[in-house]
Amino acid sequence: MIGYIIIGIAAGFVASKIYKKEGSGCFVNLLLGIAGGWLGGMVLGWLGITASGSIGNFVVSVIGAIMLLWLWNKLS
Repeated sequence: MIGYIIIGIAAGFVASKIYKKEGSGCFVNLLLGIAGGWLGGMVLGWLGITASGSIGNFVVSVIGAIMLLWLWNKLS
């Protein structure tokens, strides 16, 4: 459980740095990473792409968080 939280925080931080060039705070990064993991898992699953291991889950979470940030910026 703690490992998933750490991966979520790191994935949200990396995604916000890639997309906005700045961090968003620990709590927002955690939410971005968790939601990004879910979104990335769903989208990549639809495409037939699966990830395994901590590094694979991290990459999927970062991809999903970037998609989430892009979508948020388009809607606002």
